Amino acid sequence: MKKKTRLSRSLRTTFLGLLANVVLAAGKLFAGVAGNSQALIADAVESVADVLSSLIVWRGVVVAAAPADEDHPYGHGKAEPLAAAIVSALLMLAALWIAIQAIRAIIQPSGTPAPYTLAVLLIVFVIKEGLFRYARKQSAQLQNTALYSDAWHHRTDAVTSLCAAVGIGVALAGGKGYEAADDWAALVAAGIIAWNGAYVLRPAMNELMDTAPNLLVSERIREIARQVEGVDRVEKCVVRKMGFQYFVDMHLEVHPAMTVQVAHQIAHNVKDQVRAGVADVVDVLVHIEPNGSGEGD
Repeated sequence: MKKKTRLSRSLRTTFLGLLANVVLAAGKLFAGVAGNSQALIADAVESVADVLSSLIVWRGVVVAAAPADEDHPYGHGKAEPLAAAIVSALLMLAALWIAIQAIRAIIQPSGTPAPYTLAVLLIVFVIKEGLFRYARKQSAQLQNTALYSDAWHHRTDAVTSLCAAVGIGVALAGGKGYEAADDWAALVAAGIIAWNGAYVLRPAMNELMDTAPNLLVSERIREIARQVEGVDRVEKCVVRKMGFQYFVDMHLEVHPAMTVQVAHQIAHNVKDQVRAGVADVVDVLVHIEPNGSGEGD
């Protein structure tokens, strides 16, 4: 996939979410304050966190697309999982704030929410669930961990809106004595937000720590290398992910009597074949070793 195409699709997805989050955050905050709904106010705070996360994802995607330079010879791909990790942290901080506010409201109830707040939340749920599905599809196609975290931010907002709607519904149906149902819903939503934050953090940290990608990737690379004439054995193959691209380190065994020139050409052939066979491989470092037996496998 071309970098320009990937960048434009990533930015389009990010800006769509950003615009929706700004509008929804303002609408929920206004309706929550006017309608006396702690759950809706908590949901608005989560949407504000969504706005911040979309801005972070935007910068992460742009920085990650920058070409390699003297200070960053492997490129800037780590900006994407770094942005995803920051977004995850924001999710968990938002969950903590919402939980504190909900507990305070449970201790000192402030009355029953207005009926129209329920309709607001149901509309928000539909919009955010749609954004989640769209952003998740784009993140999978683009192999973008930052977009993946942003997609789960949308899902989190959808779930918290649904929780808030249930709480408000119970408070309205129950009447006097059930005012705190709205606040309990906000507390449940905080728990869901915290869980999603931790869930999104894991793949981001894996990529930051250079965790090996799917085994199918390395097996495909090994298979291609084995088929190159002159390669006796693939002794080692290490793959690491930078953004959506892969960097490969390989140790190949060749006949010990082979000249340096021939071995060098084999290494180039392997590099060319791997890059041609696996589209997202950007570089292959090949180390040549003599076959211990002097014969091919």
